Amino acid sequence: MTHGEGYLLDNRQAEAGERFDAFTRLFDPVTFRHMEALGVGSGWRCWEVGAGGTSVVSWLAARVGPGGRVLATDIDTSRVAPADRAPVEVRVHDVGAEEPPEEGFDLVHARLVLVHVPDRERALRSMIKALRPGGRLLLEDADPALQPLLCPDEHGPAEELANRLRGGFRRLLADRGADLSYGRRLPRLLREAGLRQVEADAYFPVTSAACAALESATVRQIRDRLTGAGLATDEEIDRHLANVASGAMDLTTAPMISAWATKA
Repeated sequence: MTHGEGYLLDNRQAEAGERFDAFTRLFDPVTFRHMEALGVGSGWRCWEVGAGGTSVVSWLAARVGPGGRVLATDIDTSRVAPADRAPVEVRVHDVGAEEPPEEGFDLVHARLVLVHVPDRERALRSMIKALRPGGRLLLEDADPALQPLLCPDEHGPAEELANRLRGGFRRLLADRGADLSYGRRLPRLLREAGLRQVEADAYFPVTSAACAALESATVRQIRDRLTGAGLATDEEIDRHLANVASGAMDLTTAPMISAWATKA
């Protein structure tokens, strides 16, 4: 994004829906567990930043009930728009370039968002500003540099090819300004911002059908970018997609680090 080429994984591409479905299967249980532990309940006012799809927004809406409020924002709201009914409001907003849309939230949450935002510092300040005193911030972001491999058990040619293509994907992300080691810094950044009761954990699936579905959709979505940058050939991509479809490889994702804290 900082190089003017736009977001690598456009929400309007056909494969984006498959990616959101995979994220739902992989990460929703983790996100909901943290939200439950933070006490999200009836009457809460919540801001879902970079909402993407509807799963988290719908869960929050059911949790806060008719007396609560869920504001779902994104720079592209096409996939979250179906959830736009009370207590949910969907609004176009760029967290890295605009002031917070409102203030006084009990919970502000962003998942797999800040790693892609060029002005992450401004985005973090905006989310903290939007919280009421005692409000809770929950940030969840990947750290691809912490574990860069698609196949940690690289024991054959299929796994070697998979890891090489994953390296190409990481290069494309970095070229667009993504911070591939951002997740691990979240606890420190929350402390430095003056938040209290900072805690964090990480989720790292080693293999699952959702990981394979995510990999297939992602590679198909960025295929032209990979070949255009000379990072892979069409033959290599076809071979990799066939390997993924075979179910014979153990595929993982980058660790997702969740950090949460309270505004003083």
